[in-house]
Amino acid sequence: MTKADVQQLGAAGWSDLQIHDAAQVVAYFNYVNRLADGLGVDLEDFMQPSR
Repeated sequence: MTKADVQQLGAAGWSDLQIHDAAQVVAYFNYVNRLADGLGVDLEDFMQPSR
């Protein structure tokens, strides 16, 4: 993510708080996915592996 990305979100009407919150959610899911992958957590039965 670059400064230009943040500026585009602002130009689209996102507030600084909304941009912050979205970044926090994305970062959290990135962390959880990497942790699960690193620990070898299996997918749920209804989930398909990504290609």
